[in-house]
Amino acid sequence: MQLILITGLSGSGKSVALNVLEDSGYYCVDNLPVKLLPELAAFLGTASYPRVALSIDARSGANLQDLPQHVSSLRRDGVDVRVLFLEAKADTLITRFSETRRRHPLSDGKLTLPECITRERELLGDIADFAHHVDTSDLFPNALRSWVKEFVGLQQAGLTLLFQSFGFKHGIPLDADLVFDVRCLPNPHYDPKLRPLTGKDQEVIDYLSADSDVQKMLGDIRLFVGNWLPCFIRDNRSYLTVAIGCTGGRHRSVYLAEALPAHFRPQTQVVVRHRELP
Repeated sequence: MQLILITGLSGSGKSVALNVLEDSGYYCVDNLPVKLLPELAAFLGTASYPRVALSIDARSGANLQDLPQHVSSLRRDGVDVRVLFLEAKADTLITRFSETRRRHPLSDGKLTLPECITRERELLGDIADFAHHVDTSDLFPNALRSWVKEFVGLQQAGLTLLFQSFGFKHGIPLDADLVFDVRCLPNPHYDPKLRPLTGKDQEVIDYLSADSDVQKMLGDIRLFVGNWLPCFIRDNRSYLTVAIGCTGGRHRSVYLAEALPAHFRPQTQVVVRHRELP
């Protein structure tokens, strides 16, 4: 049985992710109390449900601390368990709650909305440590749906190395493990012919490939990640997100995020994402 656990901050897109999985043929349960996870997993396994998705949030309270133990136990029993943690910046969550006019699940009439968000981060801290993070602050729903489908399609064995381009003017991704700033490199944005293009277009690729500083940066990032990747693998990490940022997230960072994977694909699974591109 494949079991997808979706958790994270309220307002970060857990319902969107769960709906994607339901539409993809998963048997879905929303807001499952943590203490019921072992019993439900055992029942669904004997009832021949091959693909199951569960949403667990902070309303489980103190029982959340038992979730890592339950996940480890299920994996020992042969269940393919994957944990997806959705998060977003506090101001983004506040805006979303304001737009939908919904109450925060931890609201008790005493805590303000920012205080509820802070409290929820604290409650979910232990889960966040062993889950794959996705920062939905700047994602449209369609992009999140695509990323969730990509997540469940990945094989569980080994570490997945994720290269993500982004623009600093839109903020650093919360799900980044390593961040490289490439704003010091020549910027194709200032060439009128290259400005409307992206780092995936051949004209921009040729422009950046011809620059020695760009190639040195590429080599340095490749060397750094390559040197430390074995340590992350030994740490039993499932995912390592390497974020590469330029000013707008359309040219330099995209070029580097596209150029790096070829070196690592023989060693591990590699995924490429571009946050600022459609």
